[in-house]
Amino acid sequence: MSNRVGFYPGSFDPITNGHLDVIERACRLVDKLVVGVGVHHAKSPLTTTEERFELLQQTTGPIATRTDTEIELVTFEDLMVQAARQHGANIIIRGLRDTTDYNYEMQMVGMNAQMAPDQQTVFVPSSPHVRHISATLVRQIAQMGGDITAFVPSAVLKVLDKK
Repeated sequence: MSNRVGFYPGSFDPITNGHLDVIERACRLVDKLVVGVGVHHAKSPLTTTEERFELLQQTTGPIATRTDTEIELVTFEDLMVQAARQHGANIIIRGLRDTTDYNYEMQMVGMNAQMAPDQQTVFVPSSPHVRHISATLVRQIAQMGGDITAFVPSAVLKVLDKK
């Protein structure tokens, strides 16, 4: 039997409890999950690529142990389908919170299917208790001095408190 390798891309800026929920659920579908931290030089992120990588190491380690799944962390600057292929993944994992996500993701699936017909996209719906969490909103709340304790792991809070 061949190993099922999934690729879960994102900016993870910051890593939220919603991201970790999708990672844990995706681990139940694959033997190995490659978490790809997208690096976009035109954007000014809240956390550095290095901080996101380190935070993902801290927060995904327990998930890997709990689900008996290998989790590999990588960065990528090119197209998601190219990064997935480069890391041996033929399953692209995408988290869905609501119909807005679904509509956007369906467009991506169509484009990706033409560029990489060998890759399959799998949607992982967010658990109800984290469905409302958006990294964009968390980033905005944090930048305005609001309390994001309920939305991110404690390791993320510690990094953001220093900023």
